[in-house]
Amino acid sequence: MSDTSTENDGQGMIVNPKPTADNQDWDGDEADRADRLRFEEEQAMIREQSEARAAAKAAAQAVKTAGA
Repeated sequence: MSDTSTENDGQGMIVNPKPTADNQDWDGDEADRADRLRFEEEQAMIREQSEARAAAKAAAQAVKTAGA
């Protein structure tokens, strides 16, 4: 083992292979596709919750303003 080490030596990092010139349609395996789908669903849920929270805040502000 060498005494010199860099912080970016790749140990413990996830490396996603990039498509090669002869395989431009590479889409990963089933797990990669499932991960992307799960991520997209989580992002949609976060967006919906954010919009609902903003709408509730606006409604509360309107009630507060109307009561003043």
